[in-house]
Amino acid sequence: MSERELEADYVIVGAGAVGMAFADTLLTDSDASMILVDRRHKPGGLWNDAYPFVRLHGPSAYYGVNSYALGSDRIDETGLNRGLYELATGAEICAYFDQVMRQRFLPSGRVNFLPLSDFGEGGVVTSRVNGAKTRVRARKKIVDATFADTRLPATHPPRFSVAAGVRCVSPNALAQLAEPAAGFVIIGAGKTAMDTALWLLEQGADPATIAWIRPRDAWLLNRKNVQPKYDFFTQTFGARALEMESARDAASLDDLFIRLEAAGLLQRIDRSVTPSMFRCAIASEAELEQLRRIGNVVRLGHVKAVEADRIVLESGVVPTSPGHVHIHCSADGIPNRPSVPIFQGERIVLQYVRRCSPTFSGAFVAHLEATLADDAGKNALCTPVPAPNVPLDWLRMQLQDAGNHAAWSRSDALKAWLRDARLERFSAMLARAVEEASPEKIAVLERLRAATKPGLARLAELMQRAALAAPATSG
Repeated sequence: MSERELEADYVIVGAGAVGMAFADTLLTDSDASMILVDRRHKPGGLWNDAYPFVRLHGPSAYYGVNSYALGSDRIDETGLNRGLYELATGAEICAYFDQVMRQRFLPSGRVNFLPLSDFGEGGVVTSRVNGAKTRVRARKKIVDATFADTRLPATHPPRFSVAAGVRCVSPNALAQLAEPAAGFVIIGAGKTAMDTALWLLEQGADPATIAWIRPRDAWLLNRKNVQPKYDFFTQTFGARALEMESARDAASLDDLFIRLEAAGLLQRIDRSVTPSMFRCAIASEAELEQLRRIGNVVRLGHVKAVEADRIVLESGVVPTSPGHVHIHCSADGIPNRPSVPIFQGERIVLQYVRRCSPTFSGAFVAHLEATLADDAGKNALCTPVPAPNVPLDWLRMQLQDAGNHAAWSRSDALKAWLRDARLERFSAMLARAVEEASPEKIAVLERLRAATKPGLARLAELMQRAALAAPATSG
């Protein structure tokens, strides 16, 4: 079979949310042509592999690509998200990215999509359907949109052994249960585990029949503080002021998190357990109340083996039975990887440039690529903000975020782009508040302004203390 050749200005490896956001903005802000390569059959990345009851953690209003709205800007009137911005389902997100591809990218004549294909050495793309080879060439740059390397239970099997006959499934299989279970064992502590617990309770599972193996607990962001509608201005920007005020007044790292929780900024499921994890998960207060109904929480470390009648953990054993359904929610999500420069000559490695904001980051990097020429200047405007893992990362992300925003604020052109960006929302809210000069909103902004500089200085000091203490702790 002969090898065909394709060329374009940019070859984008990965048509997940970040790669799609990058391509969309490049399509808007330049006349560049693109080839998107993805190993899945449709765009949307991990959403194609997600469990059927998955939803966004944060509002649909600032997810997806910059040019094309996701959802209808609706406030939910029922359910655990009542009164807050709608959260798109996994099915809605998959359909959305498919529409973006079919209704915007392909009709432009500047985008070529190679699905079910693997990108290999020398730019050789191999079809998973028939093995056909296509050599792709980037006239300008190759864009790596796979750096996050997101891992889901459906695509990454458990790292513990499972005995023959044991019912151990990913959350994807729950909707196809063929017979009642004697009980459920949720294995994992992250957002997937929380989603699974909420879904089981919603389906009528008795909380007493659910065991939840949580090797560590997490700090969670409060969804009411990230609402991108002007009606929520006082709550959203008041939360930012409270973040900096809590930082400014904190006597220690522990005191900081106590203050953040007291202010309603961070939450935890079990108020008696100090979380050792922070991964940007967002939950409503109503969701937390539901999760607290599950009383059988096992904290004996990670699972080593699930046997017919017992579960072996790092620090003990708990009973189970062949009639129980064990739900693997322990995939690594976004693994911790050291950040690298985003702009690397003939290569762009997409990473977050703002905390917990994947699609905004993809769009912002594309805007810089389309409007600036110098890699050093572009890298100076987008220091990577690595995905968090531990509570200390909350501080690190605040500082990195502040550094990037300070750099952006020195450019009138970037400030204008941010005000108009669908994926940004908050800059437009801020500009409107300043223009209207409402006393209530101006008072919030004055609080934020007054607390930001001392708050960031205190965070930097606490980070330095933690760094100095780390060798002694690890020894």
